[in-house]
Amino acid sequence: LLSLSFFPPLSSFPATPRTIYIHNHVYYCLHRNLLYIYPQSLNFANRQGSARNITVKVQFMYGEDPSNAMPVIFGKSSCSEFSKEAYTAVVYHNRSPDFHEEIKVKLPATLTDHHHLLFTFYHVSCQQKQNTPLETPVGYTWIPMLQNGRLKTGQFCLPVSLEKPPQAYSVLSPEVPLPGMKWVDNHKGVFNVEVVAVSSIHTQDPYLDKFFALVNALDEHMFPVRIGDMRIMENNLENELKSSISALNSSQLEPVVRFLHLLLDKLILLVVRPPVIAGQIVNLGQASFEAMASIINRLHKNLEGNHDQHGRNSLLSSYIYYVFRLPNTYPNSPSPGPGGLGGSVHYATMARSAVRPASLNLNRSRSLSNSNPDISGTPTSPDDEVRSIIGSKLFHEELALQWVVCSGSVRESALQQAWFFFELMVKSMVHHLYFNDKLDAPRKSRFPERFMDDIAALVSTIASDIVSRFQKDTEMVERLNTSLAFFLNDLLSVMDRGFVFSLIKTCYKQLYSLPNPSVLVSLRLDFLRIVCSHEHYVTLNLPCSLLTPPASPSPSVSSATSQSSGFSTNVQDQKIANMFELSVPFRQQHYLAGLVLTELAVILDPDAEGLFGLHKKVINMVHNLLSSHDSDPRYSDPQTKARVAMLYLPLIGIIMETVPQLYDFTGTSESGSMISQTVAMAIAGTSVPQLTRPGSFLLTSSVRTTLLQHTTFSAESSRSLLICLLWVLKNADETVLQKWFTDLSVLQLNRLLDLLYLCVSCFEYKVSDHDAIKSKDMRAKLEEAILGSIGARQEMVRRSRGQLGMYTLSSPSENLRWRKDMTHWRQNTEKLDKSRAEIEHEALIDGNLATEANLIILDTLEIVVQTVSVTESKESILGGVLKVLLHSMACNQSAVYLQHCFATQRALVSKFPELLFEEETEQCADLCLRLLRHCSSSIGTIRSHASASLYLLMRQNFEIGNNFARVKMQVTMSLSSLVGTSQNFNEEFLRRSLKTILTYAEEDLELRETTFPDQVQDLVFNLHMILSDTVKMKEHQEDPEMLIDLMYRIAKGYQTSPDLRLTWLQNMAGKHSERSNHAEAAQCLVHSAALVAEYLSMLEDRKYLPVGCVTFQNISSNVLEESAVSDDVVSPDEEGICSGKYFTESGLVGLLEQAAASFSMAGMYEAVNEVYKVLIPIHEANRDAKKLSTIHGKLQEAFSKIVHQDGKRMFGTYFRVGFYGTKFGDLDEQEFVYKEPAITKLAEISHRLEGFYGERFGEDVVEVIKDSNPVDKCKLGPNKAYIQITYVEPYFDTYEMKDRITYFDKNYNLRRFMYCTPFTLDGRAHGDLHEQFKRKTILTTSHAFPYIKTRVNVTHKEEIILTPIEVAIEDMQKKTQELAFATHQDPADPKMLQMVLQGSVGTTVNQGPLEVAQVFLSEIPSDPKLFRHHNKLRLCFKDFTKRCEDALRKNKSLIGPDQKEYQRELERNYHRLKEALQPLINRKIPQLYKAVLPVTCHRDSFSRMSLRKMDL
Repeated sequence: LLSLSFFPPLSSFPATPRTIYIHNHVYYCLHRNLLYIYPQSLNFANRQGSARNITVKVQFMYGEDPSNAMPVIFGKSSCSEFSKEAYTAVVYHNRSPDFHEEIKVKLPATLTDHHHLLFTFYHVSCQQKQNTPLETPVGYTWIPMLQNGRLKTGQFCLPVSLEKPPQAYSVLSPEVPLPGMKWVDNHKGVFNVEVVAVSSIHTQDPYLDKFFALVNALDEHMFPVRIGDMRIMENNLENELKSSISALNSSQLEPVVRFLHLLLDKLILLVVRPPVIAGQIVNLGQASFEAMASIINRLHKNLEGNHDQHGRNSLLSSYIYYVFRLPNTYPNSPSPGPGGLGGSVHYATMARSAVRPASLNLNRSRSLSNSNPDISGTPTSPDDEVRSIIGSKLFHEELALQWVVCSGSVRESALQQAWFFFELMVKSMVHHLYFNDKLDAPRKSRFPERFMDDIAALVSTIASDIVSRFQKDTEMVERLNTSLAFFLNDLLSVMDRGFVFSLIKTCYKQLYSLPNPSVLVSLRLDFLRIVCSHEHYVTLNLPCSLLTPPASPSPSVSSATSQSSGFSTNVQDQKIANMFELSVPFRQQHYLAGLVLTELAVILDPDAEGLFGLHKKVINMVHNLLSSHDSDPRYSDPQTKARVAMLYLPLIGIIMETVPQLYDFTGTSESGSMISQTVAMAIAGTSVPQLTRPGSFLLTSSVRTTLLQHTTFSAESSRSLLICLLWVLKNADETVLQKWFTDLSVLQLNRLLDLLYLCVSCFEYKVSDHDAIKSKDMRAKLEEAILGSIGARQEMVRRSRGQLGMYTLSSPSENLRWRKDMTHWRQNTEKLDKSRAEIEHEALIDGNLATEANLIILDTLEIVVQTVSVTESKESILGGVLKVLLHSMACNQSAVYLQHCFATQRALVSKFPELLFEEETEQCADLCLRLLRHCSSSIGTIRSHASASLYLLMRQNFEIGNNFARVKMQVTMSLSSLVGTSQNFNEEFLRRSLKTILTYAEEDLELRETTFPDQVQDLVFNLHMILSDTVKMKEHQEDPEMLIDLMYRIAKGYQTSPDLRLTWLQNMAGKHSERSNHAEAAQCLVHSAALVAEYLSMLEDRKYLPVGCVTFQNISSNVLEESAVSDDVVSPDEEGICSGKYFTESGLVGLLEQAAASFSMAGMYEAVNEVYKVLIPIHEANRDAKKLSTIHGKLQEAFSKIVHQDGKRMFGTYFRVGFYGTKFGDLDEQEFVYKEPAITKLAEISHRLEGFYGERFGEDVVEVIKDSNPVDKCKLGPNKAYIQITYVEPYFDTYEMKDRITYFDKNYNLRRFMYCTPFTLDGRAHGDLHEQFKRKTILTTSHAFPYIKTRVNVTHKEEIILTPIEVAIEDMQKKTQELAFATHQDPADPKMLQMVLQGSVGTTVNQGPLEVAQVFLSEIPSDPKLFRHHNKLRLCFKDFTKRCEDALRKNKSLIGPDQKEYQRELERNYHRLKEALQPLINRKIPQLYKAVLPVTCHRDSFSRMSLRKMDL
């Protein structure tokens, strides 16, 4: 790659001044004086002589001699930088050529009447002749540069002279007919040329020219003044000056923009230093003010694209910041800049920049009178000079005066651009103070009273304008309101604060004068936000006399010596109430903070109409204020910060009032609150757990009603409000808080606890938000809080210290601070794809905030406990404290927080043991669950703290009652629940924690002689057992059947512990519901209800309650296993036993209602009826008509479904599954009956089990046995796992069929199943009819289906072997039944009927009826034992032929004409079959028809039983 350089080199270019382009308007910042010449066309058609190849030479002349050409024409590339002449291109053979050149000229700074442009026209010869030059001049013309003192530019059509111009031609125009000169085409214009100037010296506008000329004449004191053709004398100067000022509005916009700064400087100069004309002082203040207002309004309207986000024109704002300076009152002092201020000035309003004015040399202005009217002489000394000044004014005073007195369109213009005049005024005031060394003067004496009166009048009228116009011109009013607020903000830095506060009060009175529509309130908020963004906002609020932040650059004497400058450090009790309420003393002392909090209270008031949209705005205002205090290094000292927080104490009360309106964060963050939350039964009458806020808290039913009436805040607003609350609680003085808590009622304290509970949920660390972070224990590393976003004030504070913050959050709707040149406001638009570092950083901030918020909540809880521990109503408050504490333990927390949390919890239990063990028993169980969960933490410190807490909990319980049955029970229940529901607890860590607890017990010297260590050992051993089963459960997590078996086994182990058994039954119900096994889930719930009923019958003798398990027999025969009849049953009266919420009447009702719902989902509507049979007496006894109405409605629905779904319900398919092989462990040689969903094919379950065990053991290890024959273990491979799967059907004895009528009857309470295996005596499965045997296997299971699990062990197996003739009898009976069913089906199904007929009478049927008859009926058997079978088969055939005939008759009535031939064929086949069967059917066995013998002892030999297990 080759590096390229500019050609020509950059050094050859002229240094061009910097230019600002604003659309088409150019504003000059530096010197620029250029002329562009564009020759366009020439018409020599009427010129005599040869002039065809024409070129034009252009020269810039300062005289008439040819040598007077100036080297000011910019050269072209590869030429010298400047040249004296420029040529146009030659146009060949054209007498009327067009030109396309641009000639750039550098104009001299000073022009005279002799400067002109000279154009010389040449004919260029193509072929040079002897003695003739190559170029022949054929014409001349020129343009004088000045005309009446103005630069001459524009479009020209010039006549061309044939001869050289005469002497002194340059001062005349070529249009003037000079005597004795020859002109082309009779002095007509033949040469068109355009001249364009780009100049920062020549305005090129007559109105500006006139104004500047007159002002210059005044400065120089040169009279008369010549402007164009006019000569203005001194006596006429005043009128001309005034008319030129008013005519400025007629000037073109482009030159106004170019010379704006100079123009404004001159106008301000006329205001400050009124000119003396003819010995009289001429006051031009009003005229200048009107002109300024008009000009800036015109700029604003025409340059809309050049406004910043606040609607300020950047030209005007740059003028204020960089250009404007107080004009020097000495007219002849050296002055490099317009207005005569020496030195470089960097100015900014106090509240806007950290840069302080430096090296300013302005002397104090004085208003002096002098009798000498003539000021044209030059004074010889400063004293003489001062005395020569007739009058001078202060700009800010004059500006305020003119603004107050103006009216009409001028006032309207000034209001439109109020910001400009306000900022101009403030800058003038600050310069005045600085240059006159008044910054250290007392504020009250800084400015005269008349000026303060003008300011007060101005502010008052503008405020009334805002109120009167806000409905008409919203945009303008918003700008005006913002400008006024910034003005007052700035005044706080330079004027007497008391006076400025009175101005703020005036504005507020105006803004409050009307009924407050939301627009006006919004304007008030903007006004207040800007005023409160002052850098000394805290000091302005007089927090206390001891608060000493760094000295203000403009200290207020009034605030330092104020009598009411705060309360002393030792706050007296009687003032406590005033500090926490928006009382009159509070608002008087802390004026601005009082206004802010009053606005907050008014807008958040639920009864305030139409202000809902402003919630976010007012909350953000408070939030940003607190954020700025928090990051302000001046208030980093804790004591100082406590004084700052004191300004916001009423905020706590305001937020407490909004509790019903706050967004409910608790709904989503509840993570397993009580035992088995996933399947917890509802309190009576509900099927879903009610996740409400804590019951003992404020939200009673009445408040919940209110909650629904009011619109709740958004989550974002609620979060900001809660963060403000936490900031105040964190930084406020602890003793002050404690004293206030003492005065609060129980209801108010509970409301505060409710807020804290909400805060825990609101600021919980959400792991799911940061999935990209793989580190599991990120939260453990988090230490500090980042509290909230950064507002405008804080940004300003940081900027003043030269350290722009990392985080700049701004909402799109907010108007931010004005300081465009220094602040780069960006809306925080989130990137879609964040880098890993960004995500980790966000996680860190979120975690820090969560930790800090929870630590603040913990500190507040400590203060509450200290406060209420001595009061009478401590029980209800302490219960609330405990709830908040437990809730915080349940959420995701950092290790830092948890260590402190456990310490607080231990202290609470130690101080108030009776609270936990006697009153808040539910919370005791909850605490056990929380502690156990943290005992399984992967972080060692958390485990050690949780273990210590759990051990001390047991110890405390033991010391109170010398046993710890309750804690023992609740710990065991909690662990069971943890196992049943939590997916992420670590069993290994939990074992370590249990070992720690055991060590504590062994080394506890005080209790060594008691039974306590042994009891702890028993408990730990029991927990280890549960954990062992848990490990197995984890191993079989993917094997639903094995998982349920393990849970069943654990539940069985708790047969004597009703609470724990109930927990595990509920866990099982949950697992079944997840897998849509609704029938099994219903059975778990029925078992739970039976268990509860069994213990309730011991506790309460109520006739309408079920007497125990027996009542539930009709629902399921299995339920009797819940009977509490064994010797080791615990008494429900014992402490800690049956204390859960389900061992109550309402708990029983809830369980039964859920059972009914599950049965209904399973389609077992008959069982729903049985459940309600138990429920109805309870509701009848309670006279609960509403519940009874609901139940009967559900019953009607259930019975309707039974009717409508008749023949359409399917309950389940059953398979026998046998496991063979050591690989299966406990399952080896076990046989089960599996219940699978309806219409499950054998291939499906086979594929599922083979796939599952194949994954576990290896595909080559698992083998499915295809047949159903008995398995010979000797023939199986030792290293393989065999599964045998057989389809089985429910089996009923004949007597059972009388009771099992419906489809439901035949599919409910099933314990016996059957499958058939065909075989022959030589080992084959199938053979000829006469050698085909069949084995019927009947299986009996340990429990009836449906049960609380989907697979049940086979306990008994029975086999029946059928001889070939018995097989034939069964087959013929089956065929006959099929025929009968098809014949009598309603509605009739012709296809089905024909299919069955074809199979019965068709000629092509192998082993059909005819063959069966020929094999078994052709001869009478020789063995008398078979006589009866022979006769039975004969009768079967008789019945069969009869059914065939009925079926043919039915078919004949159903077929159409197209099937008549088919019918005839069937009939022919039937007759053939009947003829062939006739002799066989009619052959009777004579021995069977003998007379009945007296003794019938041999009849037993013909019963079926005699053939069972027959050896052949």
